[in-house]
Amino acid sequence: MIQNIWIIIISCLALFLTIWLNYMVNNKKDGTQEKILAAAKKIFLVNGMSGARMQDVADEAGINKALLHYYFRNKEKLFEVIFKEAASIFFPKIAGLMESDIPLFDKIEKFCTEYIDMMIQNPYLPMFVLNEVNKGTELFRENFGNNREYIFLRFAKQVEAEVKKRKIKPVNPAHLFINMISMCIFPVIAKPMWMIGSGMDELQFRFFMEQRKTEVPKFIIESIKK
Repeated sequence: MIQNIWIIIISCLALFLTIWLNYMVNNKKDGTQEKILAAAKKIFLVNGMSGARMQDVADEAGINKALLHYYFRNKEKLFEVIFKEAASIFFPKIAGLMESDIPLFDKIEKFCTEYIDMMIQNPYLPMFVLNEVNKGTELFRENFGNNREYIFLRFAKQVEAEVKKRKIKPVNPAHLFINMISMCIFPVIAKPMWMIGSGMDELQFRFFMEQRKTEVPKFIIESIKK
């Protein structure tokens, strides 16, 4: 009887120890992966996709290269995780905004604010997205193509409806949409050139981008307002 009780106690302790070890391993693994992703964002931002090396990412994360390859086989896989993480937040948010029934001017303001916020938080994304599109990969299509109906076509219909009602000047929805995106994204792509030319430091550039959340939609709305 006593022997059976000890067997039960030992079995329970073994089970508890197994659960605890799994919990610690998973937590450590998650923490390591987060460190890798944070390091990769810094390296990609400084060196670009082509110039980034896995060894640089490992050094920035404070781990050895073998452990980095355990989590991510190559930098393409590493970037794919970073991109999808950002896209999973950004694209549904933009799609939901474009699908909404809010007035056109409000939609333009919200779109520019969300887009510029995204660029401020993820300044590495613009060039990476362009690289993916130019390479003809499916990564961008997977995230953008599925939301195309909401991101552009519904916006175009709303613009055309406003033109017919004579509430705004005649404007090509495609040009309007591209103007919105370009004015939000260009300062981030041209950041090194602009900072040298303007003499801005990082803090001043951040303040400048915050200002653009107001300036860009105001400029666009004034250009189409009757």
